[in-house]
Amino acid sequence: MMKRVMLVEDEEFILQGILCIVDWPSISMEVAYTAHNGMEALEKFRADPVDIVVTDVEMPLMDGLEVIREIRKTDQRARCLILSGYDEFEYARKALSMDVDEYILKPINEELLGAALEKAGKKLDDMDRKQAANMEEKIGWAQFLKITGGMKKEERKSFIQMLPEIPDSGKIFPALIKIDLESLDEEEGITPILIEFQERKEKIRPVYLKTDVLLLLFYCGEDTHIQDAERIFGEIQNQLEGEKGIMTFLAAGSGIQSYEELPESYRRMNHLLRYRITMGYGRCVSEESILKSNRKDVSVDLGFLRKKILEKDQDSALQYLEELFISLAESDIDIVYQNALKVILLLQDIKSEYKIKDSKAVRSLSEIFEHIYQAEDIPGMRTILVLEISGVIMALHTEDSHYTPVIKEILSYIQENYREDLSLKILSYKYHRLGRL
Repeated sequence: MMKRVMLVEDEEFILQGILCIVDWPSISMEVAYTAHNGMEALEKFRADPVDIVVTDVEMPLMDGLEVIREIRKTDQRARCLILSGYDEFEYARKALSMDVDEYILKPINEELLGAALEKAGKKLDDMDRKQAANMEEKIGWAQFLKITGGMKKEERKSFIQMLPEIPDSGKIFPALIKIDLESLDEEEGITPILIEFQERKEKIRPVYLKTDVLLLLFYCGEDTHIQDAERIFGEIQNQLEGEKGIMTFLAAGSGIQSYEELPESYRRMNHLLRYRITMGYGRCVSEESILKSNRKDVSVDLGFLRKKILEKDQDSALQYLEELFISLAESDIDIVYQNALKVILLLQDIKSEYKIKDSKAVRSLSEIFEHIYQAEDIPGMRTILVLEISGVIMALHTEDSHYTPVIKEILSYIQENYREDLSLKILSYKYHRLGRL
C-alpha cells in the first residue's frame, strides 16, 4: 500500500531537491503535499493526516520540533524524520523524546534519506500488523465471551488452545475492571495500568475488551480463595489510585478451573459492574461481598408520586424522588433499576391517560430507558427522572386548558381520593351534571 509523505522545508530549492533525489514509487511512497513553514504544515496535517512527515528544524512561525510535538498530541502512528543543519545534542535529545525516527544532518545524503524513509515505512507496517493482531484478539475474546456474536464449537476449541494452560492443581480468578476515563492521562492512556500488572509478582493477564473495560485473569493455585483474589485486586486498585490517580471499579468473579466456565463468569461479573452506580469508583466487589452487605429493600410509593404529579405539585414530587434515591443508594442495584422502571412506567401511564405527546421536554419510553441504563451514577439517574417528571407536569399545565370546569373538578376529586374504590356510578351520583357533559 502506497504511503503518503509530507515534506516541510522553508527553502524552496532544498524542498525541490528532496522531491527529485528520492525515487518515491520504488519505496511505495508518494509526496501528498509540501509546506514552507511549521504553521502551514500543522494546518495541512490536521486537515489531512499523512503517514510520514519529513521536516526541517529551523523554520518561520513554528519550528519542526514544535510541529512534531503538536502532531504527537493526537497521532502516535505517523513517523517523523528531522532535517537539520545543526549537529547539536539538545536538538537530537528533544527529537528522540518525541519518537522521531531519524535525525538527518544537512547537506542531505540521498542514500541515508532513502534508507530512513524505508525504515519508517517498515515500522508503519509492523505497527499496523500489531494493531490488526490486537483487534483480532479483541474480537476473538468478544465472541468467546458472547459479547458479540458467538463462536462455533470448533472455533471455541481453537481459541482456548491459544490460551495459557491451566495446571491441574491450579485455577483462575477472573475480574472485570472498569476505568474512569476522565482520570486517565490523555497521552499515556491505559499504559500505566498495563505496566502495573506486568510489575506484579502474581501472574495476571489483562485483556482489552472495551475502551474503559479490561478483563483480568489471575492464574493461581487451587488453595487460593476469593478473599485472596479480592485482596490482590484491591491492592492493584489502590496502587493505581494512590500513585497514578487512576480511578477504577472492579468486579471479581469466583475461581474457575476451565476456560469454558469463563463466559458465564463474565456475564455475572458484568452484572456486578452495575453496582458502580450506587457505590462509585474505588471499590472492589464480588457476589459474596454483595450478599454480605445487607442492602436495603426500598420500593417507590407510586400512588403518592402519581397524586403529586397530577396535582402538579412539582416541589413535592421532586422532593419525594430525592428522598427515594437517597434510600436507594444503600440498595441492591437491581432494586435501583426496578424502582426507576416503575417511575418510568408511571409517567408513561399518565402520558397515555392525558394524551401527552412525546416532545423535547417529554421523551419517549425507549429514550428514557436508554438514558437510564447509560447513567454513570445515582445522581445521573435521578436527574433523568427529574427532567421527565418536570416535563410531564409542564405538559399537564398546558393540557388543563382543554378540560371543562366540571371535568377539572372530577379529576381533582379523583386525585384526592385515589386510594378509595371509585366507580363511574359514584362519580355520577356526586356530580349529577356528569350526564349532561
